[in-house]
Amino acid sequence: MAKITYIEFNGTEHVVEVPNGLTVMEGARDNNIPGIEADCGGACACSTCHVYVDDVWVSKLPAKDEMEADMLDFAFQPDPEKSRLTCQLKVSDALDGLVVRMPEKQI
Repeated sequence: MAKITYIEFNGTEHVVEVPNGLTVMEGARDNNIPGIEADCGGACACSTCHVYVDDVWVSKLPAKDEMEADMLDFAFQPDPEKSRLTCQLKVSDALDGLVVRMPEKQI
């Protein structure tokens, strides 16, 4: 289980424990955290679970695959380094302490 901090655009923080094997998106969905819409349900077919990963976590996460990188082109104000789709981040003990920030809106 990993403790993940989701920070809404307005600064509201939600710290939740997410079971291993779920995705960061599923952790947000299961805990009713606003700001991650996940319209495609985690199929990497949209960009509505876009977040900005905290600086210290950028290099600790697995690299984006081509499909995620392509979908991020449709996200609101993507950052080449920090932007990730939460549906593509599988939770494990290695993600304990992860901090993600939501963009102003999802598109």
